[in-house]
Amino acid sequence: MTHGLIFPLMEALMIIHTNGWVHNLLLSLSRRAEQAEKDRLMLEDALGHAYEGLLITDAEGVILKVNDAYARFLETTIDKLVGRHVTEVIENTRMHLVAKSGVAEIAQLQKIKGHEMICSRIPIIENGKVVAVVGKVMFQNIEDLFTFTENFKKLKSELEFYKSELSKHLSAKYSFNHIVGTSKELEWVKELGRKVAMSTTTVLLKGESGTGKELFAHAIHNESPRKLGPFIKVNCAAIPETLFESELFGYREGAFTGAQKKGKKGKFALADKGTIFLDEISELPLTMQVKLLRVLQEKEIEPVGAEASEAVDVRIIAASNRDLETLVKNGLFRHDLYYRLNVVMLEIPPLRNRRDDIPLLIQFHLRQLEKETGIPVEGVEPDVAEILRQHDWPGNVRELRNVLEQALYVKVGPTISRNDIPGSLVKGGGTSSSQEAGRSLKFITRLAEEEAIRTAIREEKGDKQAAAVRLGISKSSLYAKVDQYNIGAIPK
Repeated sequence: MTHGLIFPLMEALMIIHTNGWVHNLLLSLSRRAEQAEKDRLMLEDALGHAYEGLLITDAEGVILKVNDAYARFLETTIDKLVGRHVTEVIENTRMHLVAKSGVAEIAQLQKIKGHEMICSRIPIIENGKVVAVVGKVMFQNIEDLFTFTENFKKLKSELEFYKSELSKHLSAKYSFNHIVGTSKELEWVKELGRKVAMSTTTVLLKGESGTGKELFAHAIHNESPRKLGPFIKVNCAAIPETLFESELFGYREGAFTGAQKKGKKGKFALADKGTIFLDEISELPLTMQVKLLRVLQEKEIEPVGAEASEAVDVRIIAASNRDLETLVKNGLFRHDLYYRLNVVMLEIPPLRNRRDDIPLLIQFHLRQLEKETGIPVEGVEPDVAEILRQHDWPGNVRELRNVLEQALYVKVGPTISRNDIPGSLVKGGGTSSSQEAGRSLKFITRLAEEEAIRTAIREEKGDKQAAAVRLGISKSSLYAKVDQYNIGAIPK
């Protein structure tokens, strides 16, 4: 009787209704099982195809999983490794020790079968206990690491080279320490330069050719909060008038015939978040002066062919060896632009007004020239030092450096004597025949070439393209010579 009641009841309980809670529970468990199986297969597939050798042991050091790469490294097969203790199949292993300590060992050196390898051993911890240890071979042979390191060093060296080359064009090279001199006249200007460097105000550098205006521009940028930004130099006397706008402000694609397909960034855009140095700004055409004034007022530029203006954050440092006030009076320079530029003016004293700095400058430039030319020199003789100190130096520090460089090439002793410097510097007249005889053909040719270039530029009223044609050389060759001889703006 009892059995007759129980069995029908059990049969009723065994009936699982669709969408009932039991049915849904079973479906959920089934899905989880399927997903767990998929995850397991995926992990095993990843383990098998990994380039690095991978090994997993339990907390006792028994191998649970190993991939084919590790098995090949050990010169065996997976089935001969799984289930065995690591100490039985891997020499010098520490997997079981990491399982006991629970402390990971990263990038450790281990010798297996005569090969040095680098491996890591990482414990897997659950609820405070080590449940497994993962071993990973990073380099199957230490020589692989050396090869990798050498390749990395090579790439790093190439990167540093390109960064250095870029830095030469987009960064300032000099600081206030490069401005040699202790005279009161120079120290006052340097101190003012340091103060103004900390602001973002526009600076006007005034001084004769060769006094070091570019050095001050570099130093101000390097002392400023913008020192990590670009430092862009523009020689206004070297840009043809027809190219000024595109050079300074850039242009868009198809702006004019011959324009680059992707357009071109101008100097102001390149200087964004940094400093632009406009050297020889007195040579800026009136039409461009208007556009520069807008940049100063509105803090924006308009590239050639652009439909809208672009905002720029640029500090302007301008320099001139001509009296801008006189140019303003003569209608050659806009008075409103002049006042915008002349917020803070640094007037760099000529060398004749700080003669006490000349001995320091002689030693400084001789040391530099010695490195550049490879010609050893102990210094200048006392009478030469006095001659150089008494000279008026119309070309200032640049002229002094040129005289010292020329003297290095013609000197015969360890020091520079009277016979090694131009006769025009020696009291009592021109160069004697004995002095001319002591000079090399290279030196005489150098002087003649420099004078020819200066004459051609002067006669062509500063048009360097026309000067290059007159001299029968390319424009790029002319600019190279101009830089070599430090030829500044030639009065028109």
